[in-house]
Amino acid sequence: MKTNSIALITGANNGIGLELTRRLLGEGWTVLALVRSAFPSDDALIQKALANRQLRPYKADLADFSALQRTLDEIKSKEDKIDILFNNAGGSFPELVYSKQGREMHFELQTVVPYIIFMELKDLVKQGSFKTIINTSSSTMKMVRRFEPAELASPRTFKKLFGPYASTKLALSLWTREIAPLAATEGLTIRSADPGGNNTMRKGKNSGLPWYIKIAMKLVMSPPSKGASLLYEAAFGKHKMLNGVYLSNNEPTELKYAEAGRPVLELVQGIYKNEYAARAQ
Repeated sequence: MKTNSIALITGANNGIGLELTRRLLGEGWTVLALVRSAFPSDDALIQKALANRQLRPYKADLADFSALQRTLDEIKSKEDKIDILFNNAGGSFPELVYSKQGREMHFELQTVVPYIIFMELKDLVKQGSFKTIINTSSSTMKMVRRFEPAELASPRTFKKLFGPYASTKLALSLWTREIAPLAATEGLTIRSADPGGNNTMRKGKNSGLPWYIKIAMKLVMSPPSKGASLLYEAAFGKHKMLNGVYLSNNEPTELKYAEAGRPVLELVQGIYKNEYAARAQ
């Protein structure tokens, strides 16, 4: 199928992001891939798309504001529109790790950076036909028992998957919901979505998964194509007109700690304004 539609996907070269990329390419989309490393060299569909520029990679360490700014500026200078933006990059770390800006890495990568990308690329999204942003969240947020926005950048404690990872995915969905009315005034629709449990383990990578989750991934969890399908449905399915919602199993779902939405949004807005945007001045 031929189309002139363009999607931007962060984390497009592994796991769910790669499967989503392959699906959109197969439907004739052009995919802009905001990635840190290369695509698989043995994937014929991917390599063909790279060769004919249906797949256009833009490389950056997303958690490094200098690198991120250079790459986002490059995208803005080279591309005319983005029909749909998938803020999909993320990951679970095995211990407390801090970004070059000094914040806990889950928070930087999964909460702050999607906001920066949204703010920096929304003008391109406004030029597109779908005018939609999908932020990849996680049902692990249901396990959050204590949520303090002021502690996201420097957590008191660490727990694999159900600690900072879960809290920062919750924070992502909270600011997504909070900013939706403002996005609507610019003609944009934004949602967060849980891609479900997927076997996204990579050989040789020291992930931040508890041992029992690793076993469950190998035995019972779906392949990444299932998660990609849920993100695809979040973008184009029956709830495509809803703004600000969090979709779990492709259904609107209430968020815990909803009262923290405004403080979380103000937190990421402050980082964007005082640290990221200030760099360009």
